[in-house]
Amino acid sequence: MSSHNESILREPLVTGKNITYAKVTNDILVPVENKPNAAWWIGFTVAALGALLWVFSVSYTFWTGIGAWGLNKTVGWAWDITDFVWWVGIGHAGTLISAVLLIFKQNWRNSINRSAEAMTIFAVICAATYVVAHMGRPWLAYWIFPLPNQFGSLWVNFNSPLVWDAFAISTYFTVSLVFWYTGLLPDIATVRDRATGLRRRIYSIMSFGWTGNVKTWQRFEIVSLILAGISTPLVLSVHTIVSMDFATSVIPGWHTTIFPPYFVAGAIFSGFAMVQTLLLITRKVMNFENYITMFHIESMNKIIMTTGSIVGVAYLTELFIAWYSGSEYEMYAFANRVAGPYWWAYWSMMTCNVISPQLFWFKKIRTSIPISWVLSIVVNIGMWFERFVIIVTSLHRDYLPSSWAMFYPTWTDVGVFVGSVGLFFTLFLLFLRVLPGIAIAEVKLLLHSASHQQKLKLVKEGHLKPEQVEFYKESLDKYDSISEEEIKELAK
Repeated sequence: MSSHNESILREPLVTGKNITYAKVTNDILVPVENKPNAAWWIGFTVAALGALLWVFSVSYTFWTGIGAWGLNKTVGWAWDITDFVWWVGIGHAGTLISAVLLIFKQNWRNSINRSAEAMTIFAVICAATYVVAHMGRPWLAYWIFPLPNQFGSLWVNFNSPLVWDAFAISTYFTVSLVFWYTGLLPDIATVRDRATGLRRRIYSIMSFGWTGNVKTWQRFEIVSLILAGISTPLVLSVHTIVSMDFATSVIPGWHTTIFPPYFVAGAIFSGFAMVQTLLLITRKVMNFENYITMFHIESMNKIIMTTGSIVGVAYLTELFIAWYSGSEYEMYAFANRVAGPYWWAYWSMMTCNVISPQLFWFKKIRTSIPISWVLSIVVNIGMWFERFVIIVTSLHRDYLPSSWAMFYPTWTDVGVFVGSVGLFFTLFLLFLRVLPGIAIAEVKLLLHSASHQQKLKLVKEGHLKPEQVEFYKESLDKYDSISEEEIKELAK
């Protein structure tokens, strides 16, 4: 047997034949170095229109006040906090893929971590806009930080969930941005070396003098591990803090200790679903089939299935504890969710988040690209409904029946949310145009261990037992990027 770390029985992480270092660089830099294709322009145009809607809706909110939203005296939090928590959750997968999977040496992260990290940055930006927008007086937004002002030292109210959100968002954004940009440095230097004129100057500044010598790579790997170690606790802490916006209150439906782990699992659930949505489109439009393989898609679907099951257990636990508590108010809060005026939102949540991920138990569905893409969107719709159910159904009926009220969104509510989605996709599409969407340097590390051509080389050189060769040959038909000719050639 030859000395190698990668099992022949595993799916290859890089497919295709005649894959060289130069080909990896050329393939990944096509969107950066060439004019965008029609698909990119169509997507960017739609996203930019959404971003314009966001600018108009937020400007109208600032000019008119949050009375432009559908809030009332009973439902003081609604789409604003729903969207905020939804966006923070989406940003979770980037840190998980980048930091946690790096520490555990999961090489399948190499092709997807760059886009996931970028998604994290843009999702957190969208979430931060809600923190400012729902203040009512956004020109005083700096009051949430302990900064000196004209009144002397301004010490914030640390009992306020708004302050917790500000610290969680700023910490998460800062660490994620540094981690993302540090990983980009080798690839930015690659773009710099291939560029000319003004583009070369810009990328030279962005690369911070990267030389690519041995000492530079050693420092890069050390810093990456340190940042991964710092980022890993954020996977648990950030959404835990967001969950405490609700869990530390005394409102029935919110006052529960299951929220921190439940919110973290839900964040990973929705984050991976959004990564799946983005990568399947990127894979097709940018012709990245050799680098984002069926193994990546199936692995993410398995995580979506697992975290979806955890979320489902949390939903059932909430219902059981509400009954077990013996509190008539707690029991009514959950009965109202299930069968009250917002029953349709609750059952939409259950269908999208609990039932739909269970379809991934079937391998045909788990390895189907169209179905995976549709289900990833369904999951994020369900996770939005989850936040809506938690917030609105717990508020719209309180202890005083005379104050019960229904929440109805206005065009401004819808405009801010739809616009934030447009803003997110605008930033993501611009990212794909100016920076590599896949980590070039990290993918190259896989060529001599986890690539399809390296596995074929091991087979042809006779390093494997006949039963291993037969197993690998039979499993090749599920790799969508490997042709029938290659399979027949291996069978000779």
